[in-house]
Order: sequence, then C-alpha cells, then structure tokens
Amino acid sequence: MDKIRNLSLKQTILLYMAVALFCSFALSAAIVRIATRTQKQIWWKYVDEDAYFKAAEMEGFDYIADIPRPDAYIMTRPDYLTSELCDFLQTYTILLLSMLGSCAAVFLFYRNKLRQPMEELTQASKKIANNRLDFHICYKNKDEMGTLCMEFERMRAQLARNNQLLWKTVEEEKMLRAAIAHDIRSPLSVLKGYQEMLAEYLPAGDIDMENAMELLSESGRQIDRMDAFVETMRKMSSLENRALSAQEISTRQLAADIQPALAVLQKEYGKQYLLQAPEQAERFYGDKELILEVAENLLSNAFRYGKQQIVIRITVGYAKLSVRVEDDGAGFQEDAEKITAAFHTQNAKDSLLHAGIGMYISRLYCEKHGGALVLENEQHGGAVATAIFRRIE
Repeated sequence: MDKIRNLSLKQTILLYMAVALFCSFALSAAIVRIATRTQKQIWWKYVDEDAYFKAAEMEGFDYIADIPRPDAYIMTRPDYLTSELCDFLQTYTILLLSMLGSCAAVFLFYRNKLRQPMEELTQASKKIANNRLDFHICYKNKDEMGTLCMEFERMRAQLARNNQLLWKTVEEEKMLRAAIAHDIRSPLSVLKGYQEMLAEYLPAGDIDMENAMELLSESGRQIDRMDAFVETMRKMSSLENRALSAQEISTRQLAADIQPALAVLQKEYGKQYLLQAPEQAERFYGDKELILEVAENLLSNAFRYGKQQIVIRITVGYAKLSVRVEDDGAGFQEDAEKITAAFHTQNAKDSLLHAGIGMYISRLYCEKHGGALVLENEQHGGAVATAIFRRIE
C-alpha cells in the first residue's frame, strides 16, 4: 500500500484507469451473457419446439440451428420490453460501464491523491494570509503533491524565521532607542543640576570663581561623555553589539566619576548616601563608560526606592570590579529574572516616569563584561544590587 500511495500522479491515474477498465469489461461481459441468456429464454416461449428439434437434427458444418427472434406482435408486452432491454444491454453495456469506470477512477484519484493536499494547501495559504505561521503541513506522500507540500512547508518555515528575525530586529531597535534615552538621562541630569546650582549661587555671589569653573569643567566632561555615548550608539544595531573599550580603572577615579551623579540624585530625592571606595593597589582594566552607566542605573533605582540612606561600596581588584548599592527601602518584591526583563516596571505610576529598561541594560552590560548582576534583599530589609565586572584587555 505504501508503494501504491507513493506512486507518481501519472502512474496512479494510469493504474486507476487500467483497473477501472478491466473491471468494466469483466462486468460488461457478465451482464451481456446474462442478457443473452435471458433473451433466449424469452424467445424460447414462442418457438415451435418440434420444428426447432428437427432443425437441430440437421445441424452440420454449414448449418447451425438457433432460436429465432419472434415477431413483436406475438409477444406479451413484458416479454417484449424485457427482450428490448436485453438488446440494449448487449449493445451499450460495455460503453456505459467503461464511462462509469473511468468516472469512478477519476473520482478515486482525486479523493486519494489530490483532495487532502489541496485542502491542506488551501488552509495553509489562508493562515499565511492572516499572518499565522504556527502550523505544519502534514501530507507526507512521496509524489508530486507531496513534493509541493514539502516546498510549501519549507516556505512557511522560512517565512516564520524571517518574521522572527524581523521581530527581533524591531525589538533590538526598540531596546536601543530606549537605552539611548535612558542612559543619556544621567549626564543630562548632572548638567541640569550644575546649571541650577550656577543659576542659584552665581547671582548671590555664594560661589567663588574656582568652584564655578570646576562646575563648568565637569559640565564639559559630561558633554564629552554624551558625545562619546551617542557616537557609540550610532554605530550599533543592537545593545548586544556594543564593543567594549578597555582602559585602566582605579578606585579613586571611579569614585570621582560617580560623585556628580550622586550629588544630583541627592538633591533630587533629598536622601543621604555613603560612598565606600577603599583605594587598592591593583588596577582593573575594563570599559569605564559601560561601568558608569550600570552604576548610575543602580544608584537611580536605589535613590528612587530607598527611604533615607544609600550605601555604595566599590571594590576594585586585578581580575574583578564590583559596585554594590544598598538601600533601606522595601526591597525587591519580585524575582531577579522578572526585575531585569526589558520594560519592566513595578507599578503603573512608575511606568509613566521610567521606561523600565535600566535593570535590563545593567544585567546585559554586566554579562557582556563577563560578570553578572546580583539582586538580593537584606535580612533586616532593603534591596542590594551588586554589579560584577570581569577584567578585559
């Protein structure tokens, strides 16, 4: 049956037609024989038996006795009609049965070889038109229709992969735009804070020229940082493709770079902070801008959810650098996987002000730097976020 099922369309229709014609001829022969016998029996009723037997006795090589066809007017109507029907069957049976057999062969050929694949292809085309690609074509016969279904299934799979790639590209672009908007906010906040300080203190003469120049110098550094960040993002197609730039990092340098963001956050939220950054002899090599972005994301979350004081501990070693941020808030209410998911926010009010991408970017950057982002709660309450970075060259 498998061999018959996997025959080509041409071989299958030839097989069906041959079987149909053979059956038609065999059945036609049987019907003609029965019709002939029935007709003879009817005619025998109207034969002069004595004359027939005398004629039969005279049979020879040149003479055969046969039952003669009686005239229509001497037969009863039922016998006449039956005899005429037998004539019709003898003449047209083979033609009619051949036509019926051919029709039956075509019907069976369509039902067994064409209907299922055509229905599957029709349904598949409708689903593809509705952008539903989560299906499979199940027709497995190894004939022309099976080949067509296999090619259609291959096209469906390729469309599904293309849609996934397109969706991934759209999501990556969305992430990239959100990351740019998110990470550029920290230097902008610092610039805004310095501008407000200069606008407040300069007219009243509460700040000397040296401090004012220091604020302006730091503002210029933040602008340079934004320029470098924008240029880096311009060359990227996704966050995962961000290239790392290794440079020497010391504890004192990193603490000094974090201070401007701490000052702005302290002024914005009115909370105290404690920065612990013991100087170490080792020098760490890593991407300073990436580490600063992660640290600022963690500080922003801590100041937002903490109550009174934020503690920052920076540890720099030869092979590892870690930034630990502790707050005295309610702690993390969800697991780390959900918190670090893209566009995650704790409540609707929070989502109006924040895109919910800071922790996602932090986790991504830590992993890209060979480390990890560890989220946990203190026993006495409060959240602890530790960003770990591994040395790169």
